[in-house]
Amino acid sequence: MAVLVTGAAGFIGANIVKALNARGITDIIAVDNLTNAAKFHNLVDCQISDYFDKRDFLPRLLAGDFDGDIDAILHQGACSDTMEHDGHYMMENNYRYSLDLMDWAQDQDVPMLYASSAATYGGSTEFREEPGCEAPLNVYGYSKLLFDQIVRRRLKDSTTQIAGFRYFNVYGPRESHKGRMASVAFHNFNQFRENGKVKLFEGSHGYPNGGQQRDFVFVEDLVKVNLWFLENTHVSGIFNLGSGNAQSFNDVAAATVNTCRRLKGESELSLEALVVQGLIEYIPFPEALKGKYQAFTQADLTRLRKAGYDQPFHTVEEGVGKYVEWLHANPPKL
Repeated sequence: MAVLVTGAAGFIGANIVKALNARGITDIIAVDNLTNAAKFHNLVDCQISDYFDKRDFLPRLLAGDFDGDIDAILHQGACSDTMEHDGHYMMENNYRYSLDLMDWAQDQDVPMLYASSAATYGGSTEFREEPGCEAPLNVYGYSKLLFDQIVRRRLKDSTTQIAGFRYFNVYGPRESHKGRMASVAFHNFNQFRENGKVKLFEGSHGYPNGGQQRDFVFVEDLVKVNLWFLENTHVSGIFNLGSGNAQSFNDVAAATVNTCRRLKGESELSLEALVVQGLIEYIPFPEALKGKYQAFTQADLTRLRKAGYDQPFHTVEEGVGKYVEWLHANPPKL
Protein backbone atom coordinates (compact mmCIF):
# COMPACT_ATOMS: atom_id res chain seq x y z
CA MET A 1 0.00 0.00 0.00
CA ALA A 2 1.40 3.39 -1.05
CA VAL A 3 0.36 6.24 1.24
CA LEU A 4 0.89 9.98 0.84
CA VAL A 5 1.30 11.84 4.15
CA THR A 6 1.50 15.62 4.03
CA GLY A 7 2.89 17.42 7.06
CA ALA A 8 4.79 14.18 7.57
CA ALA A 9 7.58 15.71 9.63
CA GLY A 10 5.15 17.60 11.84
CA PHE A 11 3.61 16.59 15.14
CA ILE A 12 0.58 14.62 13.99
CA GLY A 13 1.97 13.60 10.61
CA ALA A 14 5.07 12.01 12.12
CA ASN A 15 2.99 10.06 14.63
CA ILE A 16 0.87 8.77 11.74
CA VAL A 17 3.96 7.75 9.77
CA LYS A 18 5.31 5.89 12.81
CA ALA A 19 1.97 4.10 13.30
CA LEU A 20 1.83 3.12 9.62
CA ASN A 21 5.32 1.65 9.98
CA ALA A 22 4.12 -0.36 12.99
CA ARG A 23 1.52 -1.89 10.65
CA GLY A 24 4.18 -2.83 8.13
CA ILE A 25 3.51 0.08 5.77
CA THR A 26 6.75 1.73 4.64
CA ASP A 27 5.83 2.80 1.10
CA ILE A 28 5.12 6.31 2.32
CA ILE A 29 5.61 9.51 0.33
CA ALA A 30 6.37 12.15 2.92
CA VAL A 31 5.62 15.79 2.06
CA ASP A 32 6.51 18.72 4.30
CA ASN A 33 8.35 22.00 4.59
CA LEU A 34 11.64 21.70 6.48
CA THR A 35 12.33 25.41 6.70
CA ASN A 36 12.12 24.62 10.40
CA ALA A 37 14.83 21.99 10.12
CA ALA A 38 14.30 20.73 13.67
CA LYS A 39 11.32 18.77 12.40
CA PHE A 40 13.59 16.22 10.73
CA HIS A 41 14.10 14.61 14.16
CA ASN A 42 10.49 13.41 14.00
CA LEU A 43 11.23 11.14 11.04
CA VAL A 44 14.62 9.77 12.03
CA ASP A 45 13.14 6.55 13.46
CA CYS A 46 10.56 6.21 10.66
CA GLN A 47 10.68 4.42 7.31
CA ILE A 48 9.52 6.31 4.21
CA SER A 49 9.96 5.67 0.50
CA ASP A 50 10.52 9.30 -0.56
CA TYR A 51 10.41 12.90 0.65
CA PHE A 52 9.28 16.03 -1.19
CA ASP A 53 9.10 19.66 -0.20
CA LYS A 54 5.46 20.75 -0.24
CA ARG A 55 6.21 23.47 -2.81
CA ASP A 56 7.76 21.00 -5.24
CA PHE A 57 5.31 18.17 -4.74
CA LEU A 58 1.95 19.67 -5.73
CA PRO A 59 3.00 20.79 -9.25
CA ARG A 60 4.34 17.29 -9.91
CA LEU A 61 1.18 15.68 -8.56
CA LEU A 62 -1.06 17.84 -10.73
CA ALA A 63 1.18 17.19 -13.75
CA GLY A 64 0.40 13.47 -13.45
CA ASP A 65 3.74 12.25 -12.06
CA PHE A 66 1.99 10.18 -9.38
CA ASP A 67 -1.10 9.01 -11.26
CA GLY A 68 -1.85 5.43 -10.26
CA ASP A 69 0.94 5.35 -7.66
CA ILE A 70 -0.90 6.44 -4.50
CA ASP A 71 -3.52 4.35 -2.68
CA ALA A 72 -4.49 6.82 0.07
CA ILE A 73 -3.84 10.38 1.23
CA LEU A 74 -3.51 11.46 4.85
CA HIS A 75 -3.37 15.24 4.55
CA GLN A 76 -2.03 16.68 7.82
CA GLY A 77 -0.02 19.58 6.43
CA ALA A 78 -1.15 23.11 7.30
CA CYS A 79 -0.12 26.34 8.93
CA SER A 80 -1.65 25.92 12.39
CA ASP A 81 -0.43 29.17 13.93
CA THR A 82 -3.59 30.90 15.14
CA MET A 83 -1.61 34.15 15.48
CA GLU A 84 -0.64 34.22 11.79
CA HIS A 85 -2.20 37.35 10.26
CA ASP A 86 -1.13 36.84 6.63
CA GLY A 87 -4.48 35.81 5.19
CA HIS A 88 -3.11 35.31 1.68
CA TYR A 89 -0.54 32.81 2.92
CA MET A 90 -3.04 31.06 5.20
CA MET A 91 -5.64 30.60 2.47
CA GLU A 92 -3.10 29.48 -0.13
CA ASN A 93 -1.43 27.05 2.26
CA ASN A 94 -4.47 25.64 4.08
CA TYR A 95 -7.38 26.02 1.68
CA ARG A 96 -6.09 26.05 -1.92
CA TYR A 97 -3.46 23.33 -1.38
CA SER A 98 -6.10 21.10 0.23
CA LEU A 99 -8.56 21.73 -2.59
CA ASP A 100 -6.01 20.80 -5.26
CA LEU A 101 -5.19 17.61 -3.38
CA MET A 102 -8.85 16.70 -3.09
CA ASP A 103 -9.49 17.38 -6.79
CA TRP A 104 -6.65 15.01 -7.67
CA ALA A 105 -7.82 12.37 -5.19
CA GLN A 106 -11.37 12.46 -6.54
CA ASP A 107 -10.13 12.20 -10.12
CA GLN A 108 -7.89 9.24 -9.20
CA ASP A 109 -10.49 7.57 -6.96
CA VAL A 110 -8.09 7.76 -4.00
CA PRO A 111 -9.41 8.05 -0.39
CA MET A 112 -8.42 11.25 1.36
CA LEU A 113 -8.35 11.84 5.12
CA TYR A 114 -7.53 15.36 6.20
CA ALA A 115 -6.97 17.51 9.27
CA SER A 116 -9.62 20.10 9.98
CA SER A 117 -9.70 21.89 13.33
CA ALA A 118 -11.86 22.74 16.32
CA ALA A 119 -10.86 26.34 15.51
CA THR A 120 -13.81 26.21 13.09
CA TYR A 121 -16.03 26.58 16.20
CA GLY A 122 -14.16 29.63 17.50
CA GLY A 123 -16.48 31.61 19.73
CA SER A 124 -19.23 29.00 19.77
CA THR A 125 -20.39 27.36 22.99
CA GLU A 126 -21.51 24.19 21.19
CA PHE A 127 -19.20 21.83 19.36
CA ARG A 128 -21.22 19.84 16.85
CA GLU A 129 -20.33 19.43 13.19
CA GLU A 130 -23.09 21.79 12.10
CA PRO A 131 -23.02 25.24 10.44
CA GLY A 132 -24.92 26.79 13.34
CA CYS A 133 -22.02 25.98 15.69
CA GLU A 134 -19.26 27.33 13.45
CA ALA A 135 -17.84 30.78 14.27
CA PRO A 136 -14.06 30.96 13.65
CA LEU A 137 -12.22 33.75 15.44
CA ASN A 138 -9.18 33.95 13.13
CA VAL A 139 -8.14 33.36 9.54
CA TYR A 140 -6.70 29.96 10.45
CA GLY A 141 -10.11 28.78 11.63
CA TYR A 142 -11.74 30.27 8.54
CA SER A 143 -9.27 28.54 6.18
CA LYS A 144 -10.25 25.22 7.73
CA LEU A 145 -13.95 26.00 7.71
CA LEU A 146 -13.99 27.03 4.06
CA PHE A 147 -12.44 23.72 3.01
CA ASP A 148 -14.94 21.83 5.20
CA GLN A 149 -17.74 23.69 3.43
CA ILE A 150 -16.44 22.62 0.02
CA VAL A 151 -16.14 19.03 1.27
CA ARG A 152 -19.79 19.10 2.37
CA ARG A 153 -20.80 20.03 -1.16
CA ARG A 154 -18.65 17.29 -2.70
CA LEU A 155 -19.79 14.53 -0.37
CA LYS A 156 -23.23 14.35 -1.96
CA ASP A 157 -21.79 13.20 -5.31
CA SER A 158 -18.48 11.62 -4.26
CA THR A 159 -17.94 7.89 -4.72
CA THR A 160 -14.52 8.09 -3.04
CA GLN A 161 -13.88 8.50 0.69
CA ILE A 162 -13.36 12.03 2.00
CA ALA A 163 -13.09 12.32 5.78
CA GLY A 164 -12.11 15.40 7.77
CA PHE A 165 -11.25 15.50 11.45
CA ARG A 166 -11.74 18.51 13.66
CA TYR A 167 -8.84 18.11 16.05
CA PHE A 168 -9.28 19.58 19.51
CA ASN A 169 -6.33 20.19 21.91
CA VAL A 170 -3.85 17.51 20.85
CA TYR A 171 -0.81 16.64 22.96
CA GLY A 172 1.85 13.95 22.85
CA PRO A 173 5.27 12.92 21.51
CA ARG A 174 6.99 14.65 18.57
CA GLU A 175 5.73 18.19 19.15
CA SER A 176 8.82 19.89 20.59
CA HIS A 177 9.52 21.77 17.33
CA LYS A 178 6.23 23.67 17.70
CA GLY A 179 7.59 26.13 20.24
CA ARG A 180 4.86 28.34 21.71
CA MET A 181 2.25 26.42 19.71
CA ALA A 182 3.08 23.17 21.52
CA SER A 183 0.57 21.68 23.94
CA VAL A 184 -0.19 22.74 27.50
CA ALA A 185 1.23 19.44 28.75
CA PHE A 186 4.52 20.08 26.93
CA HIS A 187 4.87 23.56 28.43
CA ASN A 188 3.86 22.32 31.89
CA PHE A 189 6.59 19.67 31.74
CA ASN A 190 9.25 22.19 30.73
CA GLN A 191 8.16 24.70 33.37
CA PHE A 192 8.38 22.10 36.08
CA ARG A 193 11.72 20.82 34.83
CA GLU A 194 13.18 24.33 34.71
CA ASN A 195 11.57 26.04 37.70
CA GLY A 196 10.06 23.33 39.88
CA LYS A 197 6.57 24.75 39.40
CA VAL A 198 3.80 25.08 36.83
CA LYS A 199 2.07 28.42 36.25
CA LEU A 200 -1.63 28.59 35.33
CA PHE A 201 -4.05 31.45 34.79
CA GLU A 202 -6.19 32.65 37.65
CA GLY A 203 -9.93 32.16 37.36
CA SER A 204 -11.90 33.69 34.49
CA HIS A 205 -15.18 33.23 32.61
CA GLY A 206 -16.80 31.99 35.82
CA TYR A 207 -14.16 29.30 36.39
CA PRO A 208 -11.91 29.10 39.48
CA ASN A 209 -8.12 29.35 39.34
CA GLY A 210 -6.86 26.91 36.71
CA GLY A 211 -10.40 25.68 36.24
CA GLN A 212 -10.88 26.65 32.59
CA GLN A 213 -11.62 23.49 30.61
CA ARG A 214 -10.59 22.14 27.23
CA ASP A 215 -10.98 18.86 25.40
CA PHE A 216 -7.41 17.54 25.60
CA VAL A 217 -6.84 14.57 23.27
CA PHE A 218 -3.79 12.29 23.29
CA VAL A 219 -2.14 12.01 19.87
CA GLU A 220 -2.15 8.20 20.15
CA ASP A 221 -5.97 8.28 20.09
CA LEU A 222 -6.02 10.67 17.17
CA VAL A 223 -3.76 8.36 15.14
CA LYS A 224 -5.97 5.36 15.91
CA VAL A 225 -8.99 7.17 14.51
CA ASN A 226 -7.13 8.07 11.31
CA LEU A 227 -6.03 4.47 10.79
CA TRP A 228 -9.55 3.19 11.48
CA PHE A 229 -10.88 5.39 8.70
CA LEU A 230 -8.04 4.23 6.45
CA GLU A 231 -9.36 0.68 6.94
CA ASN A 232 -13.03 1.71 6.57
CA THR A 233 -13.04 3.55 3.27
CA HIS A 234 -16.84 3.41 3.04
CA VAL A 235 -17.11 6.04 5.81
CA SER A 236 -16.99 9.71 4.77
CA GLY A 237 -17.87 12.98 6.45
CA ILE A 238 -16.59 15.62 8.85
CA PHE A 239 -16.03 14.43 12.39
CA ASN A 240 -14.97 15.90 15.71
CA LEU A 241 -11.81 14.32 17.05
CA GLY A 242 -11.35 15.02 20.73
CA SER A 243 -11.70 12.89 23.83
CA GLY A 244 -15.32 13.95 24.22
CA ASN A 245 -14.59 14.96 27.80
CA ALA A 246 -13.51 18.44 28.91
CA GLN A 247 -10.95 18.59 31.71
CA SER A 248 -9.34 21.51 33.48
CA PHE A 249 -5.89 23.01 33.15
CA ASN A 250 -5.51 22.03 36.81
CA ASP A 251 -5.96 18.40 35.76
CA VAL A 252 -3.19 18.69 33.15
CA ALA A 253 -0.81 20.42 35.57
CA ALA A 254 -1.49 17.94 38.38
CA ALA A 255 -0.99 14.96 36.06
CA THR A 256 2.26 16.47 34.79
CA VAL A 257 3.72 17.27 38.21
CA ASN A 258 2.60 14.02 39.83
CA THR A 259 4.07 11.92 37.03
CA CYS A 260 7.36 13.81 37.38
CA ARG A 261 7.26 13.18 41.12
CA ARG A 262 6.51 9.50 40.65
CA LEU A 263 9.45 9.15 38.26
CA LYS A 264 11.66 10.57 41.03
CA GLY A 265 10.24 8.15 43.59
CA GLU A 266 8.12 10.83 45.29
CA SER A 267 4.51 10.44 46.28
CA GLU A 268 1.64 11.94 44.32
CA LEU A 269 -0.14 14.93 45.86
CA SER A 270 -3.66 16.32 45.67
CA LEU A 271 -4.25 19.54 43.74
CA GLU A 272 -4.65 21.40 47.01
CA ALA A 273 -1.32 20.10 48.28
CA LEU A 274 0.41 20.95 45.00
CA VAL A 275 -0.83 24.54 45.32
CA VAL A 276 0.06 24.84 49.01
CA GLN A 277 3.59 23.57 48.33
CA GLY A 278 4.02 26.05 45.47
CA LEU A 279 4.29 23.37 42.78
CA ILE A 280 1.32 24.91 40.97
CA GLU A 281 1.07 28.71 40.95
CA TYR A 282 -1.65 30.97 39.56
CA ILE A 283 -0.87 34.15 37.65
CA PRO A 284 -3.23 37.00 36.60
CA PHE A 285 -5.33 36.35 33.52
CA PRO A 286 -3.72 38.35 30.66
CA GLU A 287 -5.54 41.48 29.53
CA ALA A 288 -4.61 40.68 25.92
CA LEU A 289 -6.65 37.45 26.04
CA LYS A 290 -9.83 38.92 27.44
CA GLY A 291 -12.60 38.48 24.88
CA LYS A 292 -10.38 36.20 22.73
CA TYR A 293 -10.13 33.11 24.92
CA GLN A 294 -12.00 29.81 24.80
CA ALA A 295 -12.59 28.85 28.43
CA PHE A 296 -14.42 25.66 27.49
CA THR A 297 -14.31 23.17 24.61
CA GLN A 298 -15.68 19.65 24.43
CA ALA A 299 -16.03 17.57 21.29
CA ASP A 300 -19.44 16.09 20.59
CA LEU A 301 -18.51 12.58 19.42
CA THR A 302 -22.01 11.54 18.34
CA ARG A 303 -21.15 11.41 14.64
CA LEU A 304 -17.86 9.62 15.18
CA ARG A 305 -19.52 6.95 17.31
CA LYS A 306 -22.41 6.61 14.86
CA ALA A 307 -19.88 6.08 12.07
CA GLY A 308 -18.67 2.98 13.92
CA TYR A 309 -15.59 4.07 15.86
CA ASP A 310 -16.07 2.63 19.34
CA GLN A 311 -12.63 2.71 20.96
CA PRO A 312 -12.14 4.57 24.28
CA PHE A 313 -10.03 7.73 24.58
CA HIS A 314 -7.35 8.43 27.18
CA THR A 315 -8.27 10.65 30.10
CA VAL A 316 -5.87 13.50 30.86
CA GLU A 317 -4.48 11.50 33.77
CA GLU A 318 -3.76 8.51 31.51
CA GLY A 319 -2.54 10.37 28.44
CA VAL A 320 -0.47 13.04 30.16
CA GLY A 321 1.05 10.35 32.38
CA LYS A 322 2.21 8.43 29.28
CA TYR A 323 3.44 11.59 27.62
CA VAL A 324 5.45 12.81 30.60
CA GLU A 325 7.10 9.39 30.83
CA TRP A 326 8.04 9.75 27.16
CA LEU A 327 9.35 13.31 27.69
CA HIS A 328 11.36 12.09 30.67
CA ALA A 329 13.00 9.46 28.45
CA ASN A 330 13.33 11.87 25.50
CA PRO A 331 13.85 15.31 27.10
CA PRO A 332 13.34 18.25 24.73
CA LYS A 333 16.26 20.60 24.21
CA LEU A 334 15.61 23.91 25.98
